[in-house]
Amino acid sequence: MELKGIGQKKVVRIHLKTNNETTAFAAAELGKYLRLMLGQETEVVFAEEPPSGLTPGVPTLQLGLFADFPGLETPEVTDPVWDDAVYIRVENGKGVIAGNNPRSLLLAVYRFLTAAGCRWVRPGDDGELIPRKALADLNATVCERAAYRHRGICIEGAVSEENVRAVIDWLPKVGMNAYFIQFREAFTFFQRWYDHKHNPQQRPAGFTREEAREIVRRLEQEIKRRGLLYHAVGHGWTCEPLGLPGLGWDQKVDEEAPAEIAPFLAEIKGKRQIWQGIPLNTNLCYSNPEVREMIVGEIVRYLQEHPGIDLLHFWLADGSNNQCECAECGKARPADFYVQMLNDLDEQLTAAGLKTRIVFLVYVDLLWAPEKERIKNPERFVLMFAPITRSYTQSIPDRLAEQTIPPYVRNQLQFPSSVRENLAHLRTWQQMFSGDAFDFDYHLMWAHYFDPGYTTIARTAHQDIKNLKTIGLNGLISCQVQRAFMPTGLPMTVIGRALWDPTRSFSEIAADYYASAFGPDGEKCRELMDQLPDFLDELDPWAGRSSQFDEVRFLEKLHQTKRVIGELKALVAANRDLTNKCHRMSWRYLGIFLEVYDRFVTALLNLLAGRKEEADQVWEETKDLLCSHEDQIQMVFDVCLFIETAGRVLAKLKQEV
Repeated sequence: MELKGIGQKKVVRIHLKTNNETTAFAAAELGKYLRLMLGQETEVVFAEEPPSGLTPGVPTLQLGLFADFPGLETPEVTDPVWDDAVYIRVENGKGVIAGNNPRSLLLAVYRFLTAAGCRWVRPGDDGELIPRKALADLNATVCERAAYRHRGICIEGAVSEENVRAVIDWLPKVGMNAYFIQFREAFTFFQRWYDHKHNPQQRPAGFTREEAREIVRRLEQEIKRRGLLYHAVGHGWTCEPLGLPGLGWDQKVDEEAPAEIAPFLAEIKGKRQIWQGIPLNTNLCYSNPEVREMIVGEIVRYLQEHPGIDLLHFWLADGSNNQCECAECGKARPADFYVQMLNDLDEQLTAAGLKTRIVFLVYVDLLWAPEKERIKNPERFVLMFAPITRSYTQSIPDRLAEQTIPPYVRNQLQFPSSVRENLAHLRTWQQMFSGDAFDFDYHLMWAHYFDPGYTTIARTAHQDIKNLKTIGLNGLISCQVQRAFMPTGLPMTVIGRALWDPTRSFSEIAADYYASAFGPDGEKCRELMDQLPDFLDELDPWAGRSSQFDEVRFLEKLHQTKRVIGELKALVAANRDLTNKCHRMSWRYLGIFLEVYDRFVTALLNLLAGRKEEADQVWEETKDLLCSHEDQIQMVFDVCLFIETAGRVLAKLKQEV
């Protein structure tokens, strides 16, 4: 190949040995960031010829799969489709970048760029830190296998299509490999944004279910382009087959069900109704064979129509203590009927020639494992442990201790808040299922709003991930708001980096993050953010108040927060006009957060002092400030979920003081 028109510029060449949609995207991404790093002095070109036909003397980066490079001592993997490993050997801008599958090659490209100094501190262009480099400075030797198989994010909160697209793009840059779109079309998450729930300063768009479907179709293309593992659905299998739309937790209908479907609904206190008018939360009469056949048949049909799904989630209705109390259902636990459906589903999928893996859920009522039934084909299934009622003041321990499980008493269950109690339930499931499994956790769903420094929640996530292997789980899918990058993106970065390599210390990841996100004063910022206390014991809306709750200590923490916010505001003022865009925007986002949280703390102080009207006024001012900034912070902060979560906590506290 003759390289014409290059002039006296230096040249680096990219040669892709295996060409498909994902590997081509990986090569394009490498070219994009090399051009940004090397500048106009170096030309980046793509070559299709085999290496023997390439112009000699031009540095070449060869990209491909492990199979394309016989003889390389590459990492071993358990399963080349599901697991990720990378091999990188580059000297002076030439060498090999490889992965064990197309997705892993993309991960390898980003791993190489990370070694070269690139950082992605949040989604979007203003989160990119791309250093200038000379060709001779491009050197990296990496031979790694991801520590965990499951490394992903689940859609939650309020989102635009742009938000989700940006998160999907960001995931592999920090080593993650999966994305989960809940429901059939994720309607509720998009509707919250496009109809601007909780923001009266924006005009509702009148969002429709068909618009949501179109968005999901486009997002599926972005997932496929990157070769990410695609998780889908979860909610809705207990209502959609009955013709009841399972669009969200606030989608209500009449409690009185049509006569033709009433016999299928759970009988509770002698009535078969739609549970509190919410189809999504309505369990069914699972002892009824017709109900089980209906659900299983619906899932099979759906997968035949959606072959691009890698892992389909099959969950029962949401909510808790709302299981059927009829005589037949009383003969077994819900988990027994659940496993019956799982086995039936496996048989029908096998008969239909479908290899899709099915994710089953250990959650609320299903924390109590089946007494009689057992999963017949473990290879089909993945266990998902979802300890939604846990506290985030505690981490998963590095060793397991014996813990007594309370008896299963239908519709009178008390759910565990401690991590150890939750793990005791997991162990009972693991005694009857030894297959693939992961944690489905909620670090960044609600609790993080009560940790203004993001330090406690990030440390908890890091320690949890480090110890997942101890409890027999092979990774994490984080169920969370997508826009969790204000005040910082530290917890998100910690989750991504630790899932790839949990041996990296929290301190190392945090130091690198703050330097990358904030620049020269990053360490000062980190020191002050670490001084912000968390309010998880006092305010976490799921775990409830700790037995250690101390109102005097709570007041001290609120006043300490005020003092540290004042110091941080001064630091923001000194850095908000930096020339580097990534650093500048990090400071500006932090500045907006400080103004908001300062007011939120003032509202809390007023409540504790008994000044309820003043607290209400300050909270209204806080919401107005947030809503007025929403267009500026739309990519990094979920205004809807913060207002909803913090407002609920303030209302509860108002009743108690």
